[in-house]
Amino acid sequence: MSRRMVRASALVGAATVALGLALSGCATTPAAISKTPSPTDDVTGTVTVFAAASLTKTFTELGEEFEKAHPDAKVTFSFAGSSDLVSQLTAGAPADVFASADEANMTKAVDGGAIDGSPTDFATNVLAIAVPPGNPAHVKSFADLASPSVRTVVCAPQVPCGAATAKVEKSADVTLAPVSEESSVTDVLGKVSSGEADAGIVYATDVKGAGSSVQSVPFPEAAKTINVYPIATVAHAPNPAGARAFVKFVTGPTGRKALAAAGFGAP
Repeated sequence: MSRRMVRASALVGAATVALGLALSGCATTPAAISKTPSPTDDVTGTVTVFAAASLTKTFTELGEEFEKAHPDAKVTFSFAGSSDLVSQLTAGAPADVFASADEANMTKAVDGGAIDGSPTDFATNVLAIAVPPGNPAHVKSFADLASPSVRTVVCAPQVPCGAATAKVEKSADVTLAPVSEESSVTDVLGKVSSGEADAGIVYATDVKGAGSSVQSVPFPEAAKTINVYPIATVAHAPNPAGARAFVKFVTGPTGRKALAAAGFGAP
């Protein structure tokens, strides 16, 4: 064989090898990419969320969105006053996520060893006066709630909305004489919407979410007391992967959008 023929044969062989390598690379790249798991591929099973009563409507909607994003997961909620939820968690109640309506109760949960890692602030809220449609007691200000003729309902002092109400009383130099103290904002709202009370102190988001069943009476003193809502994964969570995913979902774009639509402020 001549040198020219040997050289041509070598070039053809090299080109064939190069082409084979190129085709091999093109064939394996998509397969490699398709086998790369997404960070949420392991979100399965039930995610149990303990959340403040004022988050009921918004978190229920977010739970449905979370399940759409993670078809193999299911979210179950326990809504109540934050102080009641902390008592349950520190007593060993099984849960994956805790969302509190204030930092004080989250701190109690952390100090009680019920929280894994550091909580994340995800929303803020302010108080509002809720009255029945038509405002039959003619409540026009926070001071009006101190009148003996106005049946006022508030949250108990250990509940975030109750603690915030006490702060407003002090700053406004107004002392209320409520006909009852409830364990959650939903209980307060229920008494107002049913006509059992002339007025109740709840959150602005509660009034907005209640629609036409109640009216809101704004009062400037509310701006001095803003509740910050933190969320965290629970220590020894039965579903830690699901817990982390739900916290990320709430603090991410979808959660922020839903919270803003409900009237919550940014943290």
